[in-house]
Amino acid sequence: MLIEIPEEIQGPRVLLRPLGPADAPAAWQALEQSREHLAPWIPWVQDLRTLEDARTAINRSRTRWQRRQDLSVGIFNRETGRFLGGTGLHRIDWTARSFEIGYWIRQDAQRRGYVTEAVQLLVRLAFERLGATRVEIRVDPRNTRSVQVPERLGFVLERTRRESAADPTSPPAVRWIFSLLQADYARLPWGGARHTRGRGRGSRGEPPQSRAAKD
Repeated sequence: MLIEIPEEIQGPRVLLRPLGPADAPAAWQALEQSREHLAPWIPWVQDLRTLEDARTAINRSRTRWQRRQDLSVGIFNRETGRFLGGTGLHRIDWTARSFEIGYWIRQDAQRRGYVTEAVQLLVRLAFERLGATRVEIRVDPRNTRSVQVPERLGFVLERTRRESAADPTSPPAVRWIFSLLQADYARLPWGGARHTRGRGRGSRGEPPQSRAAKD
């Protein structure tokens, strides 16, 4: 029996949902326009070279969603429907109920708080609907805007981890690992089940605007 997960989550300004075949052109356009901006931080960008590559990746993502192996979603402007980027719950351990959140945003949508809002919605989903015991975010410390997202939302910086680089001749990559446990989440000003309730196909949380600052 599959775990019930809303197909759509709405915040004050963003809407999160799985990508479908019709989203491929918009997602491809966003990647193409932001390739130079994303490439230093997201290795898989180099694997998507054509619109057909984007379609294949979306189909693969949909299969993994249906099997509850990975819960990737697109970030859309709630009012206009414009595709802004991607996020999701990854490295899922359903036994331990632990999740990792990753994210990216198109270059011309930076510094508007969209990522912060999207991640906040996913954290609420994880703890309030999926019974999470742990949610973590791994970031390259050189990517200062990415680091600011977990810091702004109250994640705890646990440790530094060295990971093998894609190029074996390069030094190991460094990642900062931020996390939230159930007790951490309950203490957050915006945390706790009192803030979010499911509404049919989706759920809507209202992050404090002061915390949805710059990505």
